[in-house]
Amino acid sequence: MQTLTAVNDFVVKFANVNGSGSASANQLFAKSILRMGIPIASRNIFPSNIQGLPTWFEVRVSGAGHLGRRGGVDMAVAMNPQTWDRDIAEIEPGGYLLYDSTKTLPRSRFRDDVTVLGVPLTEMCNARYTDARQRQLFKNIMYVGALSHLLGIDPAKVEQLLAEQYKGKERLAGANREAFHMGRDWAAANLPPIGLRLEPADAVGNRIYVDGNSAAALGALYGGATVCAWYPITPSTSLAEAFERHCRRFRTDPDGRKRYAIVQAEDELASIGIVIGAGWNGARAFTATSGPGVSLMQEFVGLSYFAEVPAVIFDVQRAGPSTGMPTRTQQADILAAAYAGHGDTKHVLLLPEDPRECFEFGAAAFDLADRLQTTIFVMLDLDIGMNDWLCEPFAWDDARRMDRGKVMTAEMLEAGAVFGRYLDVDGDGIPYRTYPGTHPSKGAFFTRGTSRDRFARYTEQGAAYVDNMQRLLRKFETAKSLVPRPVERKAGRATPYGVIHYGSTAAPMREALAGLEEDGVHLDALRVRAFPFHDDVVRFIEAHETVFVVEQNRDAQLRTLITTECGIDPARLVPILHYDGTPITARFIRTAIGRQARSLDVVPLRKTVS
Repeated sequence: MQTLTAVNDFVVKFANVNGSGSASANQLFAKSILRMGIPIASRNIFPSNIQGLPTWFEVRVSGAGHLGRRGGVDMAVAMNPQTWDRDIAEIEPGGYLLYDSTKTLPRSRFRDDVTVLGVPLTEMCNARYTDARQRQLFKNIMYVGALSHLLGIDPAKVEQLLAEQYKGKERLAGANREAFHMGRDWAAANLPPIGLRLEPADAVGNRIYVDGNSAAALGALYGGATVCAWYPITPSTSLAEAFERHCRRFRTDPDGRKRYAIVQAEDELASIGIVIGAGWNGARAFTATSGPGVSLMQEFVGLSYFAEVPAVIFDVQRAGPSTGMPTRTQQADILAAAYAGHGDTKHVLLLPEDPRECFEFGAAAFDLADRLQTTIFVMLDLDIGMNDWLCEPFAWDDARRMDRGKVMTAEMLEAGAVFGRYLDVDGDGIPYRTYPGTHPSKGAFFTRGTSRDRFARYTEQGAAYVDNMQRLLRKFETAKSLVPRPVERKAGRATPYGVIHYGSTAAPMREALAGLEEDGVHLDALRVRAFPFHDDVVRFIEAHETVFVVEQNRDAQLRTLITTECGIDPARLVPILHYDGTPITARFIRTAIGRQARSLDVVPLRKTVS
């Protein structure tokens, strides 16, 4: 049997039972590789119940720095009998299986083309520990020890991580070290060498390992947010919790006085209502939610749009509809967010690709909300939000000041400025506003969610309503020049074919593009970072005969938005869709575009994609 051989380029997938304490051990494995200077990409795939169902943790080791999922598994650590057959089937031919060999399994349960590495983990734990919980927890640390020997992980890196994790708790640190070395020593004495190896590198550099929700919360802090109103919902809860941690550290005075307000409301409707009320009063406020929450917030989001009150919503997308798969990832809220509310509405969407952009866009959203006087959606997804990503350190310009937009002051009013709450004096569709209490008699701050004239006086005259709706369209057009521009990547040679993508699809897309070029498929690529779409999007499509649109939902929502808003013939945009709830892989993109390309004669039909 030919076995896989690779150095700093393979995928290890752990199959565990939720609630078994495996998460910290699996993270220990991942972080120890990072400490060796080798880039990794990790993905946690977990159930929506508390305990008992299968959970997986995938670690991609990539010396080349690929951060998206590759597809396929080179080594499986199979610790869950419930998913044994599925986990074994995923292993690449010539790959490896590590399992608890305490109980003898018949040969029929294995594959002939996979190297089996049995470690009697339960037997070792039962011999050393009497406490049932210790037996379970230390079994996880033991398999990390075995892997450290097989793959060549520096044990000093693991010990350093354990010391940091259990700082001030030497007894726990010592017990974990012991379990780690028990597994490592057993593997050294009993297991043969394998073809997968880790070699120290210097490819991580100064990059940080962080999840998108924490990054977005820090961005909100830097963006000036002082109010967060939220209702718990997977996968956005950790964003609000991270914001609270940041506020306790950075928005608390020495005397203990808090300079922030965080409210866990009774539901999503109440939370967005609090946010809009705070925004009307001049505070920078946000909520964090997911698809079902956005559905409940529709009426208030429409109020923000029509009354023109700033608000920010972090939508960490998950698989729907209804409850759907609450712990699985998708990009399926694009249309719901873009047109949230009843009647004619259009909302600004920011589409970050990784935690660094979650931080940047998280801060920028509050400037945009104030400048445009409307709701801004920051569209994360579960893959970005809840998984740790290797990314560039966050950067901040200390000279940067908040852009509060068009706010009329008491001095301006005293000087004779004409104030009309819905009066467009600059032609950009954005009126001036005042904060409550700005002036005792001039410049009313009354805001209407009903039809009104330019001076906020109630009216149902059709001409006044049309005038207001057209101004809102002008404001949306102005937003094009304020939101992040798309990022274009040119192919190695001239090509009539392009691909559009966004969000967490970006990392596997970069790898897939390189693979497609090897297959003879040359594509220019455009990563969309915001809606409304910059004119660059239309120019990109017009410059190519056929454009593939890659996204993680069933109904090609970004493609629909492009054809609707840009007047593009849908036939020119070929959908490439992935929506099983797992993060999209480079292998899927390469195969799917390659198949479509061959059908369009982009490449000779004899070409195949591995």
